[in-house]
Amino acid sequence: MAKDHGPSVKDDEQYEALRRQGESKEKAARIANTSGNEGRSEVGERGGESGSYEDWSVDELRDRAAEIGIEGRSDMDKKELIKALRNH
Repeated sequence: MAKDHGPSVKDDEQYEALRRQGESKEKAARIANTSGNEGRSEVGERGGESGSYEDWSVDELRDRAAEIGIEGRSDMDKKELIKALRNH
């Protein structure tokens, strides 16, 4: 049985599964909340539409990192930015 993570997490079972896979608390909550609102199958079908980060410029990567609150982005090179964005 899934533990209750409070009102901020809408799908506790999926949140716990994502955390076991190594996802950050923030990313697991974001995915669990989206699927809790829209349904897991609908969210799964929608995924994978973004282009490859390798095709983005460093400025575009830094802008995206700023949007989602990655700290230390100004000191990161392209490879580090891509890794931080993928693991956020």
